[in-house]
Amino acid sequence: MADEEIDWIGLSGRKAKGKRPQYLETPEADRLLSMLMAVIGELSVTRERLDTVERLLEHHTSFKRDEIEDYTPDRDAGFERGLKTREYIARVMRPVQQDLESMQSAEPPVEEVSKELRDL
Repeated sequence: MADEEIDWIGLSGRKAKGKRPQYLETPEADRLLSMLMAVIGELSVTRERLDTVERLLEHHTSFKRDEIEDYTPDRDAGFERGLKTREYIARVMRPVQQDLESMQSAEPPVEEVSKELRDL
């Protein structure tokens, strides 16, 4: 099937089979997280596309859209993009990482300490 024949918008609205997993306290928070992650993904793709345009502009004063679509980064450019993407994701996910770090270093609940003392 050719790209012109595919209804990409229709496909994007399809629902997955089965029950949607819930990760946060409310379904609303899960939906917000899903929306945020979708925007993060779109911005990441936009950043890579902009990088492509910037790299093409370094070598050409003008170029066609096909050159953007057909561009393949060399090893160094791919490494640089990967590094920038990891840094971007780390910045976006930093609040989650901080929460995980605080849970790992937090004092155990009083009930756990009491139980450990009783077991001595």
